[in-house]
Order: sequence, then structure tokens, then C-alpha cells
Amino acid sequence: MSEFTEWYGDYGVSFRIKGKVFEGRSEFQRIEIYETERSGKMLVLDGAIQFVEAWERTYHEILVHPAMLAHPNPKNVLIIGGGDGGALREVLRHPIDKATMVEIDRMVIDTVREHVPIDEGAFEDTRTELIIGDGIEHVKSRKNEYDVIIIDSTDPVGPAVSLFSEEFYGYCRDALKDDGIVITQAGGSYFHTKEFLSAYGNMKRAFVSAYGFAFPVIGYSPPWNFVVGLKGDVDFERVRAEDSPDTKYYDAKRHMHMLYMPRYLREEMERA
Repeated sequence: MSEFTEWYGDYGVSFRIKGKVFEGRSEFQRIEIYETERSGKMLVLDGAIQFVEAWERTYHEILVHPAMLAHPNPKNVLIIGGGDGGALREVLRHPIDKATMVEIDRMVIDTVREHVPIDEGAFEDTRTELIIGDGIEHVKSRKNEYDVIIIDSTDPVGPAVSLFSEEFYGYCRDALKDDGIVITQAGGSYFHTKEFLSAYGNMKRAFVSAYGFAFPVIGYSPPWNFVVGLKGDVDFERVRAEDSPDTKYYDAKRHMHMLYMPRYLREEMERA
């Protein structure tokens, strides 16, 4: 029995694996899928774990539902990235009119759909519009169009850094309607502290208000951070609990607890 480990300095997240299901390289990144011993298949991009089949809802539910339920009536949603389809699946569990997904790497979509289709048919939903392209360029060309923007990108290091910039968050703000919400994953509390604080500070400068929160995601270095930007009069501390879909990990009771960050991070966030 072999193992796959993603290292964060001298700390690692490791899974025992039965074997490699797929390996290939797209124009943008190396794509690998492994069969783990007990947790199903695992997607890895450029050596970084993206999801583990048995545990992917610990990420996708938390990325999607807090913003969808804090917004008073989300109907038009944009997803940037998210080629595995997990975020799209969760968005479509709400009574929306349209979900636009902009993913730059078609090979990620095709590979995951062939080997581990966690989208559960979301790409065939009539409410879905799939665009293969650059998410930054897409939001730059949109004004007052979306109720919620969900950024499901790779980690805030390397090529994805621009998706965590104040400039990009400004494009997202302009692409949102009044009372709009943007949410993004933003790295781990302990091993991406600098990157998280940069993303949070940029969001705070671009939007009326911003929040950071965390949740333990299996497959990532715990706890994993998320950042929210609010445009207009939206109260992120109140969610429409009665409209929540049937989730496994996220609900309104958990919502407020996620906002209680470690003391050192709260103090740093005040200075960001």
C-alpha cells in the first residue's frame, strides 16, 4: 500500500492509496486522480489535493451555502473555477434562475466527469451555462449582473494569486447587483496565514464589508479559511435557515460558529 502526501512545510496531509487512476497534463496544470484506500477517488492538481470523494462536501457545502443563504433572493449566480462541478451541484440545490460557470481548463471538467462525476448531472441542468475561459476577463466585462459570485480557485499561491487581488475583487464588486455577495476559499489558517490575511485585506478594501471564517475540510490543512465580500445592505451573520437544502455539514447553527476565528487571526484581521 502506497501513500500520497501533500506537504505544507514539514506538515503533511496524507492518504493511503490503492493506485493512480489517471495522470495527464493540460495546457495549464498536471492532473492526477488516485483511488484511496477508504475515501474514494482523489483529485490532485499540480501536486495539491483538490477533493477527496468521501469528504468533498466538507468543502463544497461551506463554499456555497453561507453566501446563498445570506443573500435575500439569489437568482443569478457566477462560479469562477470549480471544474470538478461540486460547487455547481450545490448552487443548483437552490431555486435559482441561472448558474454561469467560467472554468479555464476544459480538461479538468472532462477528466473528473469521466472518473469521479461528483457534479451529479449539474452540467446537464438547463439552468447551467458553462464557459471555458478566463474568469478575470469574464467579470471585467460584466456590470450589475450577478447576485452571488463564488470563486472556487486553486490556492492563493503561484498563478492563482491574481484571483485574490484587490483589483480582481473590485471587478467582482462591479459585476454584482446591489446587495450582492462574493465568496472565495482562502487557504489554511496556520500554513497560509499571510495569504489569507492578504485576501481578507483586499476584500475589505474592495467591498462595503468583509468576513473571514473557517471550517475543517478533510484533505486540506485544517482549519480551512474562506473570505466573503458584501455589496450593499447584506447581513452575513443572518441566514435564511428555513430555505437551506438538506446538507450534511453546513447549517444555520454552524454558520455563526464558523465566524469565530482563532484569537491571533482575529487580531491580525483587524489590522489587515
